[in-house]
Amino acid sequence: MTFSHFNRRLHLYLGLTLLPWFFIYGLSSVPFSHPSWGQKIYQDGVPNWKLRFERTYELPLPVDGDLKQIGALLANEAGANGTYGAYRPNPNRINVYVHTFWNATQLSYDVPAKKLKAEDRRFRWDQWLTGIHARGGFQHDGWLDDAWAVVVDVVNTGFLVWIASGLYMWWQLPQCRKWGWLTLGASVGSFVIFLLAL
Repeated sequence: MTFSHFNRRLHLYLGLTLLPWFFIYGLSSVPFSHPSWGQKIYQDGVPNWKLRFERTYELPLPVDGDLKQIGALLANEAGANGTYGAYRPNPNRINVYVHTFWNATQLSYDVPAKKLKAEDRRFRWDQWLTGIHARGGFQHDGWLDDAWAVVVDVVNTGFLVWIASGLYMWWQLPQCRKWGWLTLGASVGSFVIFLLAL
């Protein structure tokens, strides 16, 4: 098997392997570019957040302690499972956002009043798509979160290899080089213009 033959097979099977990722990243870009579409679709009078409970809760940790530990305690108290982030917008409030691909819960702890409020977000396809598109990183605790991040890294590497194998195939076809240069030049040129102008 020659390298050119191997490269064609690599390009073909990488394209098939990466197909669902190309599809989901392409589709999930739509609500990023057109957020008003989602707002129009879900203008049905149903609120985005529904109160699950609001009750007194005595935080068993110092309120100036580790926010990650506090976030885990509050999420556990609310029975909210998923990846979470804890934030403190001011000294009197601790917010925790817990989410999976399919649902999200926001928690708010009022420090002086010692009250915990939990709200669940309604399911929306536009938010589901943007959540998939933006999710990544190794900052979360769960092994599934790390596995997702590893797969995203592998997919990104696959994109680069797929591009390189395509460029190699193009260069092996001298009759296509002229149109290839024009296409590549137009693509890179338009990207540079937007990069410098925006």
